[in-house]
Amino acid sequence: MNIGRTIKKSIQPSHTVEILLAELGEACEAIQKLLHQLKVPGLTMDQREEILGELSAEITHLHEHTRGLDEKIIEDRSSHH
Repeated sequence: MNIGRTIKKSIQPSHTVEILLAELGEACEAIQKLLHQLKVPGLTMDQREEILGELSAEITHLHEHTRGLDEKIIEDRSSHH
C-alpha cells in the first residue's frame, strides 16, 4: 500500500489556450530579438528608427494578442476541476 503517496494529474491546456500560448511565445521571441538588435553598437539613426518601429508594432500586437488571455487561462483551468 502507498498511503502517503499522492498522484498529481497533469492538466493540459485546451487546444485554443495552447495555440494562444504558442503565439505569445513567438511574439515574445520577436520582441527579444528586436531588443537585442537595439544593443548592437554602431547602429545608424535609420536602423535604430526601423528597429523601434518594428518593436512598437510587436508591442501593439502583443497587447492585442494578450487581451483577455488571462481570463481564458483561468476559464480553462476551471473547466479541469
